[in-house]
Amino acid sequence: MAKTTSVCMLSHVANLLGEDLDLLEAIVSNDDNLTYGNIVSVQVDQETYQSALTDDGIGELRDMLRAARISTEEWQSFLE
Repeated sequence: MAKTTSVCMLSHVANLLGEDLDLLEAIVSNDDNLTYGNIVSVQVDQETYQSALTDDGIGELRDMLRAARISTEEWQSFLE
């Protein structure tokens, strides 16, 4: 397995995928949604952490959203 050498902040991932940042934050807030290690917490100051994704995490998130949008019913189920 390749070692992670970089991560992307969620705001950048939202721009890359053309998705709403709040939606991505909601998905990532439950770390069961992506494979362990694909979500990384980055400390930006003494008390603040922000979520970032590995390249594999971005791919996994993209696939998850694509599968959820197959139909209106799937999307509604995903959002719930």
